[in-house]
Amino acid sequence: MDLHLDDDDLAQCVQCGLCLPHCPTYRVTGDETRSPRGRIRLMREVQDHDAPLTDEVLDAFDTCIQCRGCEPACPSGVPYGRLIEGTNEALTDAGHGAPWWQQLAMRPLASPTALRAGTTAMAAAQRTGLLGLVGKVVPAVAGLPADLPLSSPALVATPVDRPAPAGEVILFTGCVMDAWQRDVHAAAQRVLEAAGARVVPASDLGAGCCGALHTHAGFGDEARSMGAEVADALAGDQPIVVDAAGCGAELLANPAVADRVVDVSTWVAAHRDRLPSVAPIEARVAIQDPCHLRHVQKAHDAVRVALAPFVAEVVELDDDGLCCGAGGAFSALQPDLAGEVRGRKLAALDRAAPEVVASANPGCSLHLAAGYRDRGGTAPEVVHPIQLIDRALQRAQKGAPACSSTPTD
Repeated sequence: MDLHLDDDDLAQCVQCGLCLPHCPTYRVTGDETRSPRGRIRLMREVQDHDAPLTDEVLDAFDTCIQCRGCEPACPSGVPYGRLIEGTNEALTDAGHGAPWWQQLAMRPLASPTALRAGTTAMAAAQRTGLLGLVGKVVPAVAGLPADLPLSSPALVATPVDRPAPAGEVILFTGCVMDAWQRDVHAAAQRVLEAAGARVVPASDLGAGCCGALHTHAGFGDEARSMGAEVADALAGDQPIVVDAAGCGAELLANPAVADRVVDVSTWVAAHRDRLPSVAPIEARVAIQDPCHLRHVQKAHDAVRVALAPFVAEVVELDDDGLCCGAGGAFSALQPDLAGEVRGRKLAALDRAAPEVVASANPGCSLHLAAGYRDRGGTAPEVVHPIQLIDRALQRAQKGAPACSSTPTD
């Protein structure tokens, strides 16, 4: 089968194995076919030698989280993300892709209105206990947030008559995050405005899903169509500020808007001197780096600049940014393997002993929160880094002891 992969991309892998310690699925299984090196070998066998698509081969590709942790570790610069995305798209086009229920679940993402309506319905079922019963049969449902919102206040653009010394920015709202975690968007807007920006929610401009989940699942045509619609809706020259790492990575791959995309922590770190005084959060904060922020956007250092030391005491994990196992819809499609990967992340968090975990991606934060919930007992709060900055600003406004947010180095 022709996977339509570039021969030069495939040839860049020299099978050295330096990627192995950075692959979460290899770390938990020790199985060569669950490693980047092994998967690339299978890609070559399928494309160049017409190897059959056995269940073992398909499972090797299906069990890739697409964290891309192998890319920074690769001395040859193998574009693994491009290879696995191309493989998934070819397999999906050939009828070997996502299961029917995932294809069905993808449809509401194209319509924010439909997604919000579905979220409200699921939230109501959650409160009556019906969703919990379904979750005992369908593992994907069990991984949903424990408190889906029945409704969320709409975001309102900054009034045009308000001074905006930092200029106008578009806050990308997307699909799932806007329906499930709009409070993060609201916190981001407050912080951006506090730093002197005029904020226009992307939803006001008609932008919806960026296509990230579709790219993960191999629905390439749908992802490109969504990307084109987002680019048309967000035409202009304003910065597009993104507070979901997965969306940021997808938008950076969209040539029509890539040069305008910036992660919210990167924007805040660059404008920190514009923020008013803050009152630091009285808690130890561990930063969990979402893979697409760390390995694709390479913006994880900005989270630390934005938080430490003036917002919170930051503690680092000792696992060198290993994936948490969320991976878009991976935790729903591969719940057992995702749970094993998450277990290693939770162990690293336990060793750091934080009171708060800061994660800049909704999939990661939901996956970690579900792991803590399943484990029971006392657990740290899981929030977005921008929510901590927002809290520090609000604490100062309420009279808590404040400090300057202006960098001193």
